[in-house]
Amino acid sequence: MHPAFAIDLRENWRLPDAIQIRLGGYGPPTTSFSRALKLIGDRLEAGFGSDVEIKYVWNIMDLGYLGKDILWLVEQGLLTLGYQSSSYLTDRVPELGVLDLPFLFENNHQARAAMDGKLGAHLTQKIEDRCDYRVLGYFENGFRHISNRLRTIRAPADLAGMKIRVLPSDVQEKTFRLLGAEPRKMDLAEAIQGIKDGSLDAQENPFANTVTYGVHHHHRFHTMSGHFYLSRPIFANRAQLESWPGDLRRALAEGVTEAVDFQRGQAEIEAVEARRAIETEGGEIVELAQGEHAAFAAAFAPLLDDAGARYGDDMFDLLGSGTGGSAPTE
Repeated sequence: MHPAFAIDLRENWRLPDAIQIRLGGYGPPTTSFSRALKLIGDRLEAGFGSDVEIKYVWNIMDLGYLGKDILWLVEQGLLTLGYQSSSYLTDRVPELGVLDLPFLFENNHQARAAMDGKLGAHLTQKIEDRCDYRVLGYFENGFRHISNRLRTIRAPADLAGMKIRVLPSDVQEKTFRLLGAEPRKMDLAEAIQGIKDGSLDAQENPFANTVTYGVHHHHRFHTMSGHFYLSRPIFANRAQLESWPGDLRRALAEGVTEAVDFQRGQAEIEAVEARRAIETEGGEIVELAQGEHAAFAAAFAPLLDDAGARYGDDMFDLLGSGTGGSAPTE
């Protein structure tokens, strides 16, 4: 048992009925995200025993939902807590679009510092102002790479005419139009079907997601572009959370903090294992040389130049030392 679990978190109160806590996601139980949810649930069960009843829905897509449906499932209280890539909320919280800008961070350390610091706090407030959530932290979805079924990609021109799935984000759509591709904004479930039937040529995801959803069985060509770094906000139904006793709310917050650290560490391991799985499947993995990387950065320049006017200089000031040097300049 984890040492923290031995602490009596109830402080001499007992709930008249068990509080139902439903934790949900959209991946198999083996992923770092699902195991992080289990860590949260285990912590609450250890601290509160029969006063809470924890249930899990590992993958809502197995029940016929789309990945994006987790947003309303939590907001309507059918799930207590879930996670989703920030891009799915950009229609309601436009400020989140800043996280979809290409080459915003150079490495995990910079990105985590920004999301755990002032930038994350600012975006959390924006989400909570517009949605019935309490945002408790940010899982790491990581740096995203391009995979496709057609050809090797080493330069923007190699993407010309490629039908590529992107997340439901205007910024991501514009990013790939600048590369000459034909972006298609769609939910994960729809994208998986398009990859299987060949109506999509390409997609972009961290290697771990590419393997988790079986894309590597259909795509031979993989380019380590690292063009976006994305987080997955962890959000809880506001009304449910605020109805709980303070000790239970604090225990959940502490559990999420522990789970974020765990998930990020596991994500690094998953990235290595996923690359090995892609290579085992016969996939070709291209690592861009410095000059090739610079060609992609140059193609993105118009989008970055426009970002200052769109999001305001204050937003980029919040990035602080967590930027990769790609923030717009005057």
